[in-house]
Amino acid sequence: MIREAGFVHTNRIDHIGIAVRSAQERLKFYKGFLGLQVTDIEELPDRGLRVYFVKVGDTRIELLEPMSDNSEVSGFLEKKGEGIHHIAFNVIGIDDAVRLAKESGLQPLSEEPKMGAGNTRVLFLHPKTTGGVLVELVEGAH
Repeated sequence: MIREAGFVHTNRIDHIGIAVRSAQERLKFYKGFLGLQVTDIEELPDRGLRVYFVKVGDTRIELLEPMSDNSEVSGFLEKKGEGIHHIAFNVIGIDDAVRLAKESGLQPLSEEPKMGAGNTRVLFLHPKTTGGVLVELVEGAH
């Protein structure tokens, strides 16, 4: 049960993460059909991911492609197949956001924020405590 503990300072959706087996295959839709452009490609070897950011208006879509069979999205792809993996909110003061999340009864997936793509700090909240949605809190530029 979520308790009121204060508000996290967020001003926008940072991105929507989509797990894919092959970003090149999925980009045929995003680039070829929708005419969108990839703005950044980054490898996160410690998380086993290659990420492709596609800009859509004021937000982005993040294609999460596994670099190995034990990446952060491999289990998701195995169980659920390709699709929406998470929604990410830009927050101001991620350390305060983590504290407020815990005080509210939300369950972070790690004790501390990790380094994310684009030199950001990120923390995920367990979907069991957010109504079935994996939520990522992101602090930093995009």
